[in-house]
Amino acid sequence: MPIAYKAPTTPIARRSVLRAGLAAAAASALGAPALASSFPNKPIQLQLPFPPGGMFDAVLRALAEAAAKDLGQPIVLMHRAGAGGVTGVSSLTSMGDADGYLLGVMHNSVIRWPHMNKVNWDPRTDFTYLLGLNNLTTGVAVAADAPWKTLAELLADAKAKPGQLSWGNVGAISVNRIYGERLGRKVGAKFNFIPFKGGNEQLTAVVGRHLDVYGDPGFGAMARSGKLRVLATFTEQRLAQWQSVPTMRDLGHDFVIHSPFGLVAPKNMDPAVRTRLESAFRKATDDPNYRRIADDFDLEPWVKSGEEYRQYAVAQYDREKQMLDEIGFKPE
Repeated sequence: MPIAYKAPTTPIARRSVLRAGLAAAAASALGAPALASSFPNKPIQLQLPFPPGGMFDAVLRALAEAAAKDLGQPIVLMHRAGAGGVTGVSSLTSMGDADGYLLGVMHNSVIRWPHMNKVNWDPRTDFTYLLGLNNLTTGVAVAADAPWKTLAELLADAKAKPGQLSWGNVGAISVNRIYGERLGRKVGAKFNFIPFKGGNEQLTAVVGRHLDVYGDPGFGAMARSGKLRVLATFTEQRLAQWQSVPTMRDLGHDFVIHSPFGLVAPKNMDPAVRTRLESAFRKATDDPNYRRIADDFDLEPWVKSGEEYRQYAVAQYDREKQMLDEIGFKPE
């Protein structure tokens, strides 16, 4: 027969238990600061969801180098492309180690994905949101020697030759692809939309005249080199470095793309580690080299706390569903 446990009854015994309890409570209270002070003690991996050589590579490399100085450990970039940039980020949801040594780059295609495919994860609850970084700037660009000098000329040609002009985007159903289709439908034009694995591959195709239209962010460097002609942007206002380039609204098309990206990690991260990472990367957003490279790609600063970014993702999840419903998208 089991013997029931009896609490100590002598004063000495009671004092011993009390001291032990206070010591345990103190250790628990000190646990978070102690963890924060020891983190990190090894290199951190930052997983990029696109191939090497593109805009994300250049921008996040500069950010990682700046944050590494504050953290005192190197941040190693790892590339895991696939599914229009979704595979690499969504893989974080199956990794139980939320210890701060594996991070990823979140973007809105990941938030949209569960509306399009059956998945066992939810972007609203299955990530630790660390920091919002920048808003992507989407443009419509063609090769410098292409025949179209204006967006109106391009749309008229696409209307006269249904399905013959090719329009590139990273991913099969990115927001930039969706807005390209909406623009075509509005004017009665039909493009042949071509998905690419990364922006660098797409830029090479359009400059080489194997692709007619570049419809993504990251056009700035090629345009400044004289290899691309930017016809319009999906922005609220004209870009500071491209004052001569009209927005879609300037041209009578009420289309604006808001597409931010930021940093996430596996869910259930220790708050002390999350705070340490958020602080280091927030400081890094002020680094002059990072800011210069971000400006080269016409990225609009969108620095949000981890909690602000999480709240945005929750709201954006519903907006993405509404947008897909508007174009009549049905999951396969």
